[in-house]
Amino acid sequence: MSAAPSLVIATRNAGKLREIRGLLEPHGIEVLSLAEFDDVPEVEETGETFAENAALKAVEISQHLNQWTLGEDSGLMVDALDGRPGIYSARYSGPDATDEKNNAKLLEEMDGVTTLKRGSQYVCSLAVSDPTGNVVLTEEATCRGRIGTEPRGENGFGYDPYFTIVELHKTFGELAPIVKKHLSHRARAFERVTPKLISRLKK
Repeated sequence: MSAAPSLVIATRNAGKLREIRGLLEPHGIEVLSLAEFDDVPEVEETGETFAENAALKAVEISQHLNQWTLGEDSGLMVDALDGRPGIYSARYSGPDATDEKNNAKLLEEMDGVTTLKRGSQYVCSLAVSDPTGNVVLTEEATCRGRIGTEPRGENGFGYDPYFTIVELHKTFGELAPIVKKHLSHRARAFERVTPKLISRLKK
């Protein structure tokens, strides 16, 4: 029996890594984290879009490690804030950003915005690079929701306790992982890319 194909995930975000593992490992893909390698460089996210940043991560890490690598960039775009925080979602509140600080800034900026104008979307962009740094697969997906005024739920990370799926009347923080695994922006992007990824890795 041949060994499972392996894929490096170019992120140090434990929440993202956990979700990606849950999405890929059932398909027989061994997910490797950056923590398993020494002296992996920090990738400067100098792109102007999620897609550009995902590709930067995939290319730089794949070339450094000589491994198949998946770069992922995702974030929150709020209608009333002209798409902010966007690509700056993880560092919205500054160099020492935390989930708590980012959420506090988001709520401050949305103070006074009425419920019907609190529409938003999560975006997830994926890029897969072969060991030489050649991007061979890309995908992007979104999930629409609304920003609440109070945190709800202990699941998820980032803006999840405030991101409400209107039809379900629940935040990402309240959704069971198995439900989020089918509804989220990340789940939708991986659903599209996984069959093509398996084909590439098993060649």
